[in-house]
Amino acid sequence: MTATSHGPAPAGKQMLSEQVHAHLRDAIMRGEHAPGAALKPQDLAKEQGVSLAVAREALVRLVGEGLADRLPNRGFAVPSFSDRRWQEIAEARRTVEPAVLRMSVERGDVDWEARVRAAHHRLVRTPAYLPEEGEYYTEAWSEAHRVFHRTLLEGCGNPVLLETFDRLWTASELARRWSALRAPGRDAAKEHRMLEEAALARDADTAAAVLVRHLTLTAEALAGEPDPDA
Repeated sequence: MTATSHGPAPAGKQMLSEQVHAHLRDAIMRGEHAPGAALKPQDLAKEQGVSLAVAREALVRLVGEGLADRLPNRGFAVPSFSDRRWQEIAEARRTVEPAVLRMSVERGDVDWEARVRAAHHRLVRTPAYLPEEGEYYTEAWSEAHRVFHRTLLEGCGNPVLLETFDRLWTASELARRWSALRAPGRDAAKEHRMLEEAALARDADTAAAVLVRHLTLTAEALAGEPDPDA
């Protein structure tokens, strides 16, 4: 009797799952699925021309990335604004990142200073919004934003702390996009400029305080109602 194989999924199915996952992830990040909206495997399978199993696999991956919730009745949905995880992630970031920034300001060398300045310049010169990319900020700006914040911390010289930053940053990306949409009057450019100036002035106290405020404003935009006058 021949044993049944339980090896890895066929390459074709895996490739389809990757494609569906990337499509849905981009759609959520662009705001095409509202917070709390249902994500139905059968609809996704029909839209993408794949099997129900492939659609479910893609959705399960999104759950693992924090971009979807698995509901008790086995359905899926985009997380909501009020989800407690966003505040928990923000609390973790306010605990970790200012401390790492202090270390970075104290330990960073001249090359680090140059990288911080270059990363801020790239952020300033990258368009935050483009009509063809939806209502949330652009992928290019998102990457420039990530690089700026990470570069600020790289002077710490501790790869374990930087890995922690990477995980928290990935987990909070959707919350950042929602926050920017709900608080359009916020002057994030000024906040980033203040971060750069304080870091390069080697003012660890001010840099840490500015970063705490920066992270707090992002979380507050999700905790309350959108500002109608912003």
